Amino acid sequence: MKKIVVVGSINMDLVTICERAPRGGETLLGKKFMQIPGGKGANQAVAIGKMNSFVTMLGMVGKEGMGDILLNSMKKDNVNISNIEYSDEATGIAKIIVEENGQNRILVVPGANYSVDNNYIDRHLKAIQECDIVVAQLEIPVETVKYTLKKAKELGKITILNPAPAQELDVEIIKNSDYIIPNETELEILSGIPVTDDESIEKAAHILLDKGVKGLIVTLGSKGCMFINKDVKKQFPAYKVKTVDTTAAGDSFIGGFVNGLASGLSFEEAINRGTRVAAISVTRVGAQTSIPNLEEVLNFKGE
Repeated sequence: MKKIVVVGSINMDLVTICERAPRGGETLLGKKFMQIPGGKGANQAVAIGKMNSFVTMLGMVGKEGMGDILLNSMKKDNVNISNIEYSDEATGIAKIIVEENGQNRILVVPGANYSVDNNYIDRHLKAIQECDIVVAQLEIPVETVKYTLKKAKELGKITILNPAPAQELDVEIIKNSDYIIPNETELEILSGIPVTDDESIEKAAHILLDKGVKGLIVTLGSKGCMFINKDVKKQFPAYKVKTVDTTAAGDSFIGGFVNGLASGLSFEEAINRGTRVAAISVTRVGAQTSIPNLEEVLNFKGE
């Protein structure tokens, strides 16, 4: 079993369930409020940990009680938290509105996540040296992501980038990512061309492949995902389920996929595992609370 390091954000999600999101200047009554552990980095680490892979989280939290709650939650879900540091900034939060149709709106305040700098990575470089796969996202400073991926490639590691939240990236980040896992919006911003159908997805993907990426997995929501490299384009359908909340669906997919790679599954089998994890997650409310364990995934057959 390969070892994995996830470098990224650790947030507390402040979740409101409502019939619909309010319009500008409008006040509505919500149905339920919850505080749920989240953050793209932590979500992906927890998804990997729940699948029984050895995963280490690199990131930072605030010194107030919220940070300790998040650390204890990750530890409970089989994530090695020994490299996480405390920042003088407050723990990152995400304010999430979940509508009855399962759609969500998310506003992130990074807080301590933006304290994860190059010096922090240097202090914990041993964790990267001792792992096989490095996973990153964009909820910590982009310069730190760039530095981390460069160091990981110099050390001969497999690198995986989830380019979210969407933003333009310089070529060094792209070329140091073996696999990039964007959704359609993120792919459009990365490639600089409109993404509207399968043909444009393939065209956009090849722009990134020409910059040094080995392959892309483009997540397509209820339509599943598409894997593209210089030789292959293959669609993987999603499982049909009743969607309750799409929060962390992409993170769940990545966790399942990375677990598959670390477990020695074929690339196609790893993608299928990620698809299963994501399908289960959208039938539940919240980020880390929605992520299934390995037994649930292995027994899952869809509706």
